[in-house]
Amino acid sequence: MDKTEWRFVGKNILQKITLKDKQKMESVMYAHLFDSPLWKEADVVGVTLSQSHEWATEDIIEEGWKANKIIAAPKCIPENKQMQFYQLDDYNQLEKVYFGLKEPDPECSEKVNKDDIDLLLVPGLLFDERGYRIGYGGGYYDRFIEGYLGKTVMIASEKQKQSGLPVEEFDQRVEYVLTENGIRATYTF
Repeated sequence: MDKTEWRFVGKNILQKITLKDKQKMESVMYAHLFDSPLWKEADVVGVTLSQSHEWATEDIIEEGWKANKIIAAPKCIPENKQMQFYQLDDYNQLEKVYFGLKEPDPECSEKVNKDDIDLLLVPGLLFDERGYRIGYGGGYYDRFIEGYLGKTVMIASEKQKQSGLPVEEFDQRVEYVLTENGIRATYTF
């Protein structure tokens, strides 16, 4: 299968998880995250603003605020398919952009340098044991992860794990996967 077909598989997996089960899984996943050294040692956490079909990130953002962490949220730059992260101190700093997505408003948010982000929570539809993932198709995270020196963690359910996902030369691996079973390092060569 090609990546488009894999994305369809991933979306179907997520759609079959009931809201009640999704909320239970998120509660368990985030307990694992907040207890981990990855979270505890991070001063700056990069995290997306989730949409309803994704794993909810509001609890992560708010827990980060409570723990006095700097929360950095991405703003996509469609012209070059890059991302710039901005410090998010309050939901009032957000603006609605294309497809109803919420992103930081650069007019009222401070830029966060890539090298200052200690922990990057990466979204996606599917992952494999090597740390490769199928995302939503824009390649934004692959471009950002290339040359990124902090820790990368994909948030996913065990149901999203696949074997032998297709890999292209620009695809970047994540170092860890956070699921309802805990956080585990991906296979390293």
